[in-house]
Amino acid sequence: MGRKGSTMDASKLVQLKRTATMIRMGIVDATHAAASGHPGGSLSSADIMTYLFFSEMKLDTENPKWADRDRFVLSKGHAAPVLYSTLANRGFFPVEDLTTLRQVDSYLQGHPDMKHIPGVDMTTGSLGQGISAAVGMALAAKIDGKDYRTYTIVGDGESEEGQVWEALMFAARHKLDNLCVIIDYNGLQIDGPVADIVNPAPYEGKLSAFGYHVITIDAHDFEQIEAAFEEAKSVKGQPTAIVANSVKGKGVSFMENQVKWHGSAPNDAQHEQAIAELKALL
Repeated sequence: MGRKGSTMDASKLVQLKRTATMIRMGIVDATHAAASGHPGGSLSSADIMTYLFFSEMKLDTENPKWADRDRFVLSKGHAAPVLYSTLANRGFFPVEDLTTLRQVDSYLQGHPDMKHIPGVDMTTGSLGQGISAAVGMALAAKIDGKDYRTYTIVGDGESEEGQVWEALMFAARHKLDNLCVIIDYNGLQIDGPVADIVNPAPYEGKLSAFGYHVITIDAHDFEQIEAAFEEAKSVKGQPTAIVANSVKGKGVSFMENQVKWHGSAPNDAQHEQAIAELKALL
């Protein structure tokens, strides 16, 4: 369950932090324009998403369906704003399109849609199903003799779903060491604190018992994130689970650790304040 040390280059760290801030600004802009959406859990996973799409994964923005690309599944599909903002900033489609989120005729629906959005590998939204699809992708790579890796982010509230644990067992049974499951552990879900609803924690012992190599990190520390993904790639014969301790609403002072921002959009004044706070980080 340990972590190896990171020796991240200082300039890389600066660039990742800047990119994560830009992604957070896109999340705020999108949910404000839509007057709906899920900013809290999008902001909490922005740093993980930044590292995945700007450092970790094999991708081709000009050929989103490249057969040998690494796969990513946002199992907690309601956090679509973070996926869209990440994809836009990575160059899959224009950043300006983020403000069409949830608008009539927009391709940026409230939940990810693999048929219409470049860079989306799986349509998600029904909680628990995304990780199952990710496990299938990892198994397909093994069957086909491909070396691509599959990554999936699961929400802590989502992990109350029994299907999540069925998928976890299946992946361990088939020794899918090309699968990396990230638990976005921000401690809050739509109805309140996860611990007060159906508490899935502590994760580490459960995931280890299910046959996983488990790594626990601060989800907002890029050096820890890098070390975790590097360690995951070295693991053979079992899948890896990263328990990413995060802050709901990270980066926007009035949203941090506030359950109301699970599914509420900022009004004009709140949008202005949030963008000002984020711009100050650039």
